[in-house]
Amino acid sequence: MTRLVPTDSLGCLASYDTNTFALNDSVIQRHTTPEKFFIEACDEGADAVLAIDRVSNEMTLTVKKDVPPSAVTRPICGIMGTIRLVAGMYLIVITKKKNVGSLLGHAVWKAVDFDMISYKKTVLHLTETQSQENKNFLSMIKNVLNTDGFYFCTDFDLTHTLQRLANTSPDFQEMSLLERADQRFVWNGNLLRELAAQPEVLHKFALPVVHGFIVMKPCRINGKIFEWVLISRRSCFRAGVRYYVRGIDSEGHAANFVETEQIVLYEGARASFVQTRGSMPFFWSQRPNLKYKPKPVISQSSSHMDGFQRHFDSQVLIYGKQTILNLVNQKGSEKPLEQAFAKMVSGMDNGLIHYIAFDFHKECSRMRWDRLQILVDAVAEAQDEYSYFMVNTEGKTLAQQKGVFRSNCMDCLDRTNVIQSLLARRSLQSQLQRMGVLNVGQRIEEQADFEKIYKNAWADNANACAVQYAGTGALKTDFTRTGKRTQWGLVMDGWNSMIRYYKNNFSDGFRQDSIDLFLGNFALDESDGPTPLRVQRDWTVFTLPIIMVVTFSMSIICCLMAGDTWTETLAYVMFWGAASWITAVIIFFNGQNFVDAPKLVQKDKMD
Repeated sequence: MTRLVPTDSLGCLASYDTNTFALNDSVIQRHTTPEKFFIEACDEGADAVLAIDRVSNEMTLTVKKDVPPSAVTRPICGIMGTIRLVAGMYLIVITKKKNVGSLLGHAVWKAVDFDMISYKKTVLHLTETQSQENKNFLSMIKNVLNTDGFYFCTDFDLTHTLQRLANTSPDFQEMSLLERADQRFVWNGNLLRELAAQPEVLHKFALPVVHGFIVMKPCRINGKIFEWVLISRRSCFRAGVRYYVRGIDSEGHAANFVETEQIVLYEGARASFVQTRGSMPFFWSQRPNLKYKPKPVISQSSSHMDGFQRHFDSQVLIYGKQTILNLVNQKGSEKPLEQAFAKMVSGMDNGLIHYIAFDFHKECSRMRWDRLQILVDAVAEAQDEYSYFMVNTEGKTLAQQKGVFRSNCMDCLDRTNVIQSLLARRSLQSQLQRMGVLNVGQRIEEQADFEKIYKNAWADNANACAVQYAGTGALKTDFTRTGKRTQWGLVMDGWNSMIRYYKNNFSDGFRQDSIDLFLGNFALDESDGPTPLRVQRDWTVFTLPIIMVVTFSMSIICCLMAGDTWTETLAYVMFWGAASWITAVIIFFNGQNFVDAPKLVQKDKMD
């Protein structure tokens, strides 16, 4: 939950509820005076204090003894960053956190509550219009912060996989968490720009926060206890919502790119298996237009191979070999996308990239979900070749992962998550046998207690990624949780599909604006000029839906209140019904004008 903080004359919290804070040994203090914010360092026992001037915005280092006794003190869990809105600068802090577990002895936290504190003590300097715009921008930041899935660690790098961390230099290990973080996954990177620009010592106040999903579960098989971890890191490059962000940008960043790492820890040994997902990496769009499934459009004006090449050059550099699992339909509106993807992979002629098209819906039609094993078997040899990362109890590296499976469907959510969970299980089977947890001949599927944990965690992962991108929980999670497709699962998929339809058409423009503002894709300047929020929509957007409702209502009323003759009643019904139908047709033929479109970034970032 994010709160706009009620302030007193000092700009401080007007009230304090101990239930909103996770009070523990890592909680730090925020001291507030009319002139400055003072924030203690995250390091336990450190004397350093960050001083933020509320007038000049200057950040300097001081010590605890320099904090005025009159300062109002409140506990916080960390700094999310700062952002400029219409009213000026705001400080965003984490005020409540939840312990997720411990990774290699380091506590991992989920940020669950935030405060936004204005540098200004009042907003009396704003006009009425500016004040309303400031409230709108504040609600956008709150919208992102209230999206579940922000995680951080004060003394461990969550942005890198275990393999990447193991292959770093001593100089890398000496860097601050923010300096060495993988910038793809630092969701508060834009908010931390002010701190990052300061001398190196200030970095101790700036902790990278990732967005996605993390679960850590102690598990037992054959009386042996091990830790099973699943981490999904959502990229902040080309981030957004389902229909407004598709394909890639000119830098080769794919929409809804997520790196998922499965980790096993047992008696000092550790292993991990990494997979990725991301939108089909060429220039295509699928803008909402009131239709249930808008037709995807491949750009005719963009140089696809440039962005495509950049995307896979980056992927190969980071992960090694690539096996692309394209799960889209090979007929209907999705067919041209699959054909374009296959053609570009072929045209690139790169031996490190292998392409497999698997029509998920066709293969699994009529509840034949056992046919997913066809794909798992087809890539088994590649999976064995790619291997996984493993270190034994003595710290010796036994295996390195040499490639990844890059999976996608249309949204990179539902079908993708199902396949990723199956491949991850196959890798885990080998890892647990090698660690001595599983006996020879034993199968993970036979371990009922662990299977329940495993399936539920992957289903929760699907839901987290889906809510962040599409606005609802994932589809097909009944299969992920139980291994079977159920009638109730179909009903829930239908319900989630309806919610997605509403959100994608009538609220995702606001969500996209919120993400763009949060990540710095749109920045407010210091001028007093109008912001894009003041753009007025055409009068037809408001009047035509009203006309449709009125005419439809009149046709219903005519049915209920029959006239003198049946012919007269029919005439009234036909007239108002026809008027309602014609209005509805006009609305749907001009559907893009009636959906909630982003306002802050007018240029389509897919071009």
